[in-house]
Amino acid sequence: MKGRLSRRDFLKTTALMGGSLLAGGVTEALGYKEEFPVWTKSYGVLVDLTKCVGCRSCERACNEVNKLPPPDRPFDDASVFERERRPTAKAYTVVNRYETEGGPVYRKIQCNHCNEPACFSACPIHAYTKTPEGAVLYDPDKCFGCRYCMIACPFYVPAYDYWSALEPKIVKCIFCYPRISRGQLPACVEACPVGTLTFGRRPDLIKLARKRIIENPGKYIDHIYGEHEVGGTSWIYISGVPFEELGFPTNLPKRPLIEQVKGFLGAVPVVFTVWPALFGMCYAAVKHRSETKEKEDKK
Repeated sequence: MKGRLSRRDFLKTTALMGGSLLAGGVTEALGYKEEFPVWTKSYGVLVDLTKCVGCRSCERACNEVNKLPPPDRPFDDASVFERERRPTAKAYTVVNRYETEGGPVYRKIQCNHCNEPACFSACPIHAYTKTPEGAVLYDPDKCFGCRYCMIACPFYVPAYDYWSALEPKIVKCIFCYPRISRGQLPACVEACPVGTLTFGRRPDLIKLARKRIIENPGKYIDHIYGEHEVGGTSWIYISGVPFEELGFPTNLPKRPLIEQVKGFLGAVPVVFTVWPALFGMCYAAVKHRSETKEKEDKK
């Protein structure tokens, strides 16, 4: 019904508020403050969906660099395209095939590394970090399993590692941060044999995307996905077919998600927002004390 929040929207709002409260206190959370500076020189990747052939070389490279377990099906097994997949704890990026009127289109999916990530704002103990290079990193040692980031992410990317019985954690693409910090290409970009992925400074990639659209009338739709969605993302896309046909969420606001909930903050009971933050602080304090004691015992 129009004017009412869906269950997912309500949970997303609560998650964003819980993390914001811990970040700056009740007063600052109720009056939105900007958490992220504008990284004018951050990196990004331009994905040209008209070029992807579904070879899954990017999946293989990601698997090898991140030392992930072997896939259930080989990387050359095309039967994986029979169903739509999402990134998991065992695969930080996946390629899906979508049937369109013009033929099959392949789309690579991974963390989009938002300019102002909702996962960061939703995490009550700040296990996430946004780097100047553009990567959104995650510290599994801080995680206590609330999974608010999974609810808050507009692209449904963070995955929960249910297979680790002793230390379950959130896992996702980290934009090959160790590699780009050393001046190397992300593994998936380096492995792509057909030029689907272009790595560079985000402002330059947006100019390149716009140039391709202008110089190739009829080849691309006039939209750069990720340029403005939820405040912009480090991974941006151009396509020859509407993005909704390729599984992209197309009802996203242009402003960061944290700004979309600030109007609700004053009306929601404090218990819904303070409790997650307090729980997170208690967990962090107990874990820190336990780790300190363990170190002292070893000494």
